[in-house]
Amino acid sequence: MTAAVGRLEALLTSIYDLRVECRVADYLVTDRQSLPGECRDAPGDEQLFVTAVDDELCMSLYLDPALLERLERRDPHDGLDADNVADCWTALEGVSHFLCVAHHAGHDRTVSRLTLELQAEIDKYVASFLLLRRGDPRRFPAELHALLFRTARVDPVLAAGHEPLYRRASRYAASFCRRLEPRLRELCRREDGCWLADLRRFYRLSDAGKLRHIERLATA
Repeated sequence: MTAAVGRLEALLTSIYDLRVECRVADYLVTDRQSLPGECRDAPGDEQLFVTAVDDELCMSLYLDPALLERLERRDPHDGLDADNVADCWTALEGVSHFLCVAHHAGHDRTVSRLTLELQAEIDKYVASFLLLRRGDPRRFPAELHALLFRTARVDPVLAAGHEPLYRRASRYAASFCRRLEPRLRELCRREDGCWLADLRRFYRLSDAGKLRHIERLATA
């Protein structure tokens, strides 16, 4: 695994104060031929494969080797910009899915595909904000929300028939992150750790609890 992906994993585990026993490096696959037969033809540069064998959860996170090479050359921790943001988001999505499944499994809880996609969109927004802030701590990246939630489009090939689910996850995440923006703007003016506590509580809500929380925020 590249150092860049390891740093993205460390960033997410730090944001949510996660205590997971497994690490991406131990489950990372870069050769499609090493995947189960039915998974080798799956499209895209990132894919988390989860199966249950005798009540044991088995995971493999595929990341395309060319993607990893690009991230190693242009590590987002050294600067997030137009040249590496797409690769950063692809890797973040895979790492987010992996950590979310691992966290829920560690607490003997199931997690839905909708929640995985919703959490990944939120993770991309929050992680990107923190990465951009490294270069200019006092500037709030107002363009980030539009870039992630209005400019980005669901690829029907990658969605594989789940386009409505991805769009729903994006709508909920966009609403949540819009409500989070005032807290992040305040962070650009002065340090404030309360927003992290709120994010960590949200992360640990049930699937239905996350949706209800976002709906309440939207009507507040």
